[in-house]
Formats: sequence, structure tokens, C-alpha cells
Amino acid sequence: MASNIRSPLAAEHFPVLPAIDGVAFAVGETGIRYKNRPDVLLALVAPGTTVAGVLTSSKSRSAPVDWCAEKLKGGAARALIVNSGNANAFTGSAGVKTVTTVAKAVAAKAKCKPHEIFQASTGVIGEPLDPAPIVKALPQLFGALRKDAWADAARAIMTTDTFPKAASRQARLGGVTVTLNGIAKGSGMIAPDMATMLSFIFTDAAMPARLLQKLLARSSARTFNCITVDGDTSTSDTLLIFATGTAGPALKGLKSDADPRLKDFARALDELCKDLALQVVRDGEGAEKLIEIAITGAEDDKSARKIGLAIANSPLVKTAIAGEDANWGRIVMAIGKSGEKAIRDKLKIWIGGVQLARNGMRAPDYREEDIVPHMKGRSIAIKADVGVGRGRATVWTCDLTHRYIDINGSYRS
Repeated sequence: MASNIRSPLAAEHFPVLPAIDGVAFAVGETGIRYKNRPDVLLALVAPGTTVAGVLTSSKSRSAPVDWCAEKLKGGAARALIVNSGNANAFTGSAGVKTVTTVAKAVAAKAKCKPHEIFQASTGVIGEPLDPAPIVKALPQLFGALRKDAWADAARAIMTTDTFPKAASRQARLGGVTVTLNGIAKGSGMIAPDMATMLSFIFTDAAMPARLLQKLLARSSARTFNCITVDGDTSTSDTLLIFATGTAGPALKGLKSDADPRLKDFARALDELCKDLALQVVRDGEGAEKLIEIAITGAEDDKSARKIGLAIANSPLVKTAIAGEDANWGRIVMAIGKSGEKAIRDKLKIWIGGVQLARNGMRAPDYREEDIVPHMKGRSIAIKADVGVGRGRATVWTCDLTHRYIDINGSYRS
């Protein structure tokens, strides 16, 4: 159940998200698991909307993820339906029946084909999801659609989240200003592998699904795939982007995502994805500190990311930071266990801009009192150069506090 203790790393206010032509939302209460709170979201998008997505690589992925993977091949969307409280994962043929039933019911109301309906579920794994409450809520949902319900939409998809997550960016595309808005949920079971927890992005840009897919995958690789809270990849990770095309016609002659005319749109998408990804880390279960880990000198960028995640996923590193202890020996340990190339006697480490180690040993001029103020802050910066090549990557995580155990020890209670 969602914690009532708001993360100290949360922003003070929900951001202002402008309406996007061709996108409307409604939320409802079905009581699938949570009582007296919205737990189902409907997003209706304009005819002609294109869609792209990046999904979990988990081998035990949920029925909604399987559904989206198949329907993304068509590249067209008319609606998104999301429920929280039950992941509809590891539910066998019953799970397949549920997503099929819901898709057909939503399609009938939206007057489209079932393959244009996209779905996501989040919550407890292994419990059958009865489609009846969702289907029963559809008349109310379709009657309550609003263009300005971004905050309601972000709250309806929450589980253990302590605050709703959203972001907005604008870009120039073919002489027209386009808007990108996104919402996300995620707090625990966060170690994305080719996706995010749940995140849905909407834009009024006109974009072929094939190029949208390339741009989204590229953004995800350097944002959502570079965060971790606890090292666990969800069965339900789903990142979808819907492009209504209502801001103007598609650019002519677009053949590649490297087309310079897409540069500003790609920039805005990258910024939006990073914003949402870091909000997920800021809401990590029990989190008190946001940690940025920058790796340089690796064999290549992929190697740098693996080294960074080895540090980010280390319980010893994360608990030391929770205790405000600059125990940099644990960073050395995590680099060594990553399995990636690193030259011990060239290793350099900084925390908060202060160099602690160089040439494979403690820096002679390092004084721990210099770093104490940084360790007491909410944002911790770690940098390591492993002395091999030119590969680099930045990853983000949070500290590991006792409240993580409290939240997950009672999750199903």
C-alpha cells in the first residue's frame, strides 16, 4: 500500500502540464486492491495516433506486457488502460483472458479495434486479476474524460509511490512548437532492463511509429536504464509514447532518427525521460539521498554503465551513504566485483568533488573532514575513473535505509 510518508527528495509541487490536443484522461475507483482511492486510468488519444514502446526484458513478464509487445507491431493507438494494485503477472491463461476482455470492452467504447488498445498493470504478482471491475468502470471513465487531468492520472497509477510523478518539455519540430508530457510510477523493484516501471509519454508531434520507436529506445537506454533502487527488475516495466500528430503534419522525407530536423525533439524527449527517471529514484522506497555515480576511463560506455550499476546496487555502498559514512573502500570493492576491466593502480575516486583515491591508493592529501558536509546533504556525487579507455556513463540510485525493509516487509499485509 502507498506510504503516507512523503519522500524528502520529492518536489514541493506537482508540475504544470499543459493540455495536449488529442489526449484526455479519466480515473476511477474499482477496489481491485486499494479502497477509497483511484486505481484505474483511462487515456483516450486521437484517431491517427502513433505509438512506440520499450518493455521489460524479464522472462516472467506480465500479461499486459505480452499484449503491448504484440500490439506495438501495428504502431497505432486509440486508448491506454492502466490499473494499480494487481500486476496481472504470473497468472497464466487467466491473465491472457483478462487483457483480451478488457481490450475488447475498451475498444467497443472507443469505437476502434482491440489492437489499438494498450494496457499496463502494476501491483501484487501472482494474483488473478478479475476484469469485471475494470469493464464495469468504463462507462463512468468515458463520461469523465478531461484534458487537464494529468495529476489525477499520475496518482491513479501509484502503488508504494509517495508522490505522483510528471514532467513536461517543448521542442521545435519543422517550424512548429510541440509539447511532450509524461507521467510515471515507481518506487521499489527498480532496476529497469530495457524499460521503466510504468511511464506514459504523450506528444502532439506527428511522428512515424518506426522513428518514434528508435528515439524512445535511445532515450530509455541513457535514462530509465541507468537508474536503480534495489537491483530488482519488474515483471511489468512498460514505457509507452503516444504521438497524436495534432500540432501539424509529419515532416516530409523523414527516414532516419539521425535526421537533423529531429534534434530538438530528441533533446526534449531525453530531458523528459531523465526527469521522470530521477523522480522515480527520488521516490525510492525509504530513500533519504539521491546518488549520482559518474564513471569514466572504462573500456567502453557499456562497461562504464555496468561498473556504475555495480556501485549503485551495492547494499554496502548504499547503507554507508545512508549512514553518511564516506567509506570509499566499498566503492573500490564494487568496481572490482563488476567483472569489467579496471586497472587497480590507475583507479581514481571522488566524492562531492573531493579526491579520495588516486594511483590505486588513498590520496595523500585527502582529509575525511573535507567531505563530511557533502555526506550530510540530500544529493551525493560519486565519480570514479578506472584507467582503461574512454568509456563513460552516469547512473543514479538512492541510499538504503531501514524504511525499505519496513515498506517491503508489510507490502502484502
